[in-house]
Amino acid sequence: GYPDGTYRGNRAMTRYEFAAGLNAALDRVNELIAAGLADAVTREDLAVLQRLQEEFAAELATLRGRVDALEARTAELEANQFSTTTRLNGEVLFNFAGAFDEGDVIEQGRRGVRGPNITPDSQITFGYRARLNFDTSFTGSDRLRTRFQARDVQNFESDPIGFSFGGSNAGNFELDDLVYTFPVGNRVQVTLGANSIDVDDFVSSTISPFDSGAFGSLSGFGFPQQYAGAPGNAGAGLILQLTDNVSLDLGYTAAEAANPSTGAGLFNGDYGAIAQLTFLSDFVDAALTYVNAYRGGPDTFTGVAEVSNTYGGQVNFKIGNAFEIGGGASYTPTRAIGTGDYRVWSYQGTLAFPDLGGEGNMLGILAGVPSRATAFGDGTFPLVGIRTEDASFVGEVFYRYRLNDNIAITPGIIWITDPFNNNANSDTVIGALRTTFSF
Repeated sequence: GYPDGTYRGNRAMTRYEFAAGLNAALDRVNELIAAGLADAVTREDLAVLQRLQEEFAAELATLRGRVDALEARTAELEANQFSTTTRLNGEVLFNFAGAFDEGDVIEQGRRGVRGPNITPDSQITFGYRARLNFDTSFTGSDRLRTRFQARDVQNFESDPIGFSFGGSNAGNFELDDLVYTFPVGNRVQVTLGANSIDVDDFVSSTISPFDSGAFGSLSGFGFPQQYAGAPGNAGAGLILQLTDNVSLDLGYTAAEAANPSTGAGLFNGDYGAIAQLTFLSDFVDAALTYVNAYRGGPDTFTGVAEVSNTYGGQVNFKIGNAFEIGGGASYTPTRAIGTGDYRVWSYQGTLAFPDLGGEGNMLGILAGVPSRATAFGDGTFPLVGIRTEDASFVGEVFYRYRLNDNIAITPGIIWITDPFNNNANSDTVIGALRTTFSF
């Protein structure tokens, strides 16, 4: 028969085709003999095969010569290719959204500083994000990802959290991720990032079931806040697999790695460093996280250079196939250099119902307090005019419905009390409808 299993006995065959079939039969006989099943082949069968092999010796030699030449050419091509395998995959998001407010918003010039009233935008919006990933493997176990991205998803003035997929670059495709990941031995995975790298890119999991701009929560609050405060752009990290369930994740990022100026570069500018102990299993996922970061002024809470240490924990229990429940918290004592200290808190709870109503669907409920700055015990802040922030609250309900393997739609409602951690601001309610195309 032929390689596809067909016989094609309704037409004539060439001597070369017959020789190929004979060669396959000889290989099968050798397999039977090697497996100790020589009794399955009679002497008469062997005599017939020997006669045919002698009669078609020239054709068999020609076929084997052609196969050897083809294998040699294939090996030469593989050795000289730039990429053994490069795969293109992509993702496109469409997002309809509208915000509903009861009054003006007191915007913060620096977070915690009362600024002028602004009238929030109230128009229905339509935004998009498009990503193209070129994933290349040189050894079969490594990956070089080159991602290009274009997006225009603008946040509402009364929404300090923003969309998980938000941002705008005027519709131009720009280089986003440029990351190479490869194994060292059986228990170490190394990541080198040259562009758009953050500390969470070096951990085996952020634990939250909602941490995905394409398929997770609509708001950015689904991203655990312990990863949010560290600068980054380029860096390196590794995942050390201590056991089958436990890993030690380490990483370092620099915001201005390519800048040779004083106060910049790989080690003398804004940076983030992370260490995380991660536990993953069928029943529960958990992580303990530490992040050290330095941020130069003036784009900081106090307007001066700051150094911070973030301590975070995240857990997610998976109760059979019915639901997942979890949450996390982060605590960040921060020093405004030459000025004084303050601290930042955040915590959240998550409840997910995977595959609700069909495979690939999810009902998600998210609630908690976003990052909030407070003074230390004496009630004072490093700078005059900085105040302890009020406690805002974020709640979100969304339902991801997978139409097929390539299209999912996600309607949801986001509710924010006291936006910008200011009790003087009216609540914000946002309705959104995200459609995700993946290919």
